[in-house]
Parts: sequence; structure tokens; C-alpha cells
Amino acid sequence: MSMNEALTDTELDAMERRIAGATPGPWVPLLETRWGTGGASCIQVDPDVAEQDDEMYLRRFIGGREVLSPDRQLDADLDFIASAREDMPRLIAEVRRLRTMLVAQEV
Repeated sequence: MSMNEALTDTELDAMERRIAGATPGPWVPLLETRWGTGGASCIQVDPDVAEQDDEMYLRRFIGGREVLSPDRQLDADLDFIASAREDMPRLIAEVRRLRTMLVAQEV
């Protein structure tokens, strides 16, 4: 798929299924480059649930060498992943809203 091709409804539906299958948000990036988190950057999952400590730690290897926190690129990637949990549903909803407006204008 080219970045310039229009998204199909099938693609949007597949994105929504992946979102529905993921752990509910919000996901909060806890990044070493912004504040010390105790030695490793992670994504805190659904922090509003106080009785559990739910975190994702991702490992990155470049040329066989593990990249450890603090690392600006690693933290930027974790920030992107965490933000996607809330950004993607909003973007899909906006695409569907704009498509509805276009269809209404064509009638």
C-alpha cells in the first residue's frame, strides 16, 4: 500500500479490530529521558486501576546490541506507541466523520 492511497473501509475496520483487542487506555509513557523512572523506560497501562501495576517493557536491539534507557530514540518510540492507543481511535473516528460529510455533500 502506498501512503498516498485512500484507506479502504476494510482497512479501517481492521484497525478498529486491533484497537478493540488491545488493553484499554490510557497508556502512559514513563520515560527515562523526561524523568528518572528507576532505570528503564516503559509504558504504564491503564494507570487509573490503582490495585495493579501494569507496565510494558520493550526491548530494542540494533546490530545485536541492546539499546538501554535512557535513550532518546527508544523513548520517542515508546511515546509514539503509548500515544497511539488514544490517537488511533480518534483518527479513525475523524476519517469516518469526514467521509460521512463528503457523502452528505454529494447527495
